[in-house]
Amino acid sequence: MSEFLTSTVSGFTAMSHWEYIAVALSMAYLLLAIRESLWCWPAAFFSTAIYTLLFWNGALLMESALNVYYLLMAIYGWTIWRFKGSKNNTTASIQSWSALRHCNIILATSIASIAFGFIMKNYTHADFAYLDSFTTCFAIVSTYLVAQKVLENWLYWIVIDAASMYLYFEKGYYPTLVLFIFYTVMAAWGFKTWHQQYQQNSIETDCAPA
Repeated sequence: MSEFLTSTVSGFTAMSHWEYIAVALSMAYLLLAIRESLWCWPAAFFSTAIYTLLFWNGALLMESALNVYYLLMAIYGWTIWRFKGSKNNTTASIQSWSALRHCNIILATSIASIAFGFIMKNYTHADFAYLDSFTTCFAIVSTYLVAQKVLENWLYWIVIDAASMYLYFEKGYYPTLVLFIFYTVMAAWGFKTWHQQYQQNSIETDCAPA
């Protein structure tokens, strides 16, 4: 434990200004997303631009590619949230998908993760190829769920963030590890907050005059 704390403090000390900015913007994105604020997407765009370069330099190729995808999804998310709102709400409403739909998503994404992991392990210099592919593929799907305001996206993120913590610990990205501990806790809070809002929206819809 003392070694980890020492390494973490050293990691924060060794962080570049760009990594500090990326961490701050990532935290801002999560807090704003929980509040359903449109400004979460600009924060996501700039934080992922920085992380794209950091992960590429660290040989986490799938993580780097994932952040390129995040850049595009930040634009898509802004568009969906801004222009699919109802008359009484400036942003799109939270929705919930069926368990069967999520089972199909998990199955398909798991198969894709194994396939990409095999390719990365055998044909690139990627480290932790299968775990890296798992977190990347599921993060791609989960980011789309966020953009669509699917309630269950937070449950996906809890698993993804927990798996990512091991990845960043092994690679020595200790400040980012701390960030993902924060992410895991906040994802649980995000699910609770969105679930309450979803229930409130459902009640208002049921009570609305025909």
